Amino acid sequence: MSAAAAAGSPPLDELIASLAVDIPDFPQPGVVFRDLTPVFADGDAFRRMVEGLAAPSLVDPRAAALATPGTGDPGFDVVVGVEARGFLLAAAVALQAGVGVVPVRKAGKLPRERLSADYALEYGTATLEVHTDSLTPGQRVLLVDDVLATGGTLAASVSLIEALGGVVVAVSVVIELTDLGGRQRLAPHAVHALWNT
Repeated sequence: MSAAAAAGSPPLDELIASLAVDIPDFPQPGVVFRDLTPVFADGDAFRRMVEGLAAPSLVDPRAAALATPGTGDPGFDVVVGVEARGFLLAAAVALQAGVGVVPVRKAGKLPRERLSADYALEYGTATLEVHTDSLTPGQRVLLVDDVLATGGTLAASVSLIEALGGVVVAVSVVIELTDLGGRQRLAPHAVHALWNT
């Protein structure tokens, strides 16, 4: 039993499930959108969600072994967040961990030299971009987003990070839609989800 459960709070996955709202047929028919804004709006839930996403145990043991004991090293050097709700989460995780944050944006949003990756998602195709100077070779990256569905968005983000020489130590998400197989698409990278549904 977790400390939160022992103190009378529900386990984190149950808390997220109780606050998230399913919106059928959005953004198009057949898609169920998981609205996490009520979780963001609840201070305790948001704090616990950020702590869960940032947990040092998420990182690949090989990268964690590079951490210097007693220094407060979280096992990653930077947090990368994927547009758009991933920005909220990544910024909060980075602040808690005391590291920087890098945005992965939709096409046409970044003003300087950028690297692009096209990907397919469950209801279409899109392009993601990152500034070419946003990471340095060898930087340990915690990749954060709200939902892991088919894995297209996160796989494209991994490809951008690795093309810049970053080392993805873990992918951390709030919700994993397990039936869609996104985790397999991200292999061999470690994936941590706070709520599997």
